Amino acid sequence: MPKYGKKAQAKVAKVMHEKKAGTLRSGGSGRKVTSRKQAIAIGLSEARREGDKVPSGKSAKKSTKKSTARKSARKSAAKKSAKRPAKKSAKRPAKKSARKSTKKPAKKSAKTATRKTAKTRRAA
Repeated sequence: MPKYGKKAQAKVAKVMHEKKAGTLRSGGSGRKVTSRKQAIAIGLSEARREGDKVPSGKSAKKSTKKSTARKSARKSAAKKSAKRPAKKSAKRPAKKSARKSTKKPAKKSAKTATRKTAKTRRAA
């Protein structure tokens, strides 16, 4: 039994002709489609909208035994880690840098020095 219906195949063929002619545009941005894979995806999504026989995106991909075994291993590992209580990590004090700071102490400007001497003169 074929996965795709005749109408879906015709829709993809039509979209591919548009892509080759340079008139196929993407829906969201309206930019010209240059990718073959994107053109096929547009054709299949249009066929889905019209109700043609097209499998859903996820089920169309074949998964091997190895990848399914990996997925189930990940799920079981995730369940195990969810059951275990989280370890509390002891907070370490922040390390002080070994280098001395490169900032030099601010020098007093000549103006502030003269102001203070003027004030002390007035007080005396």
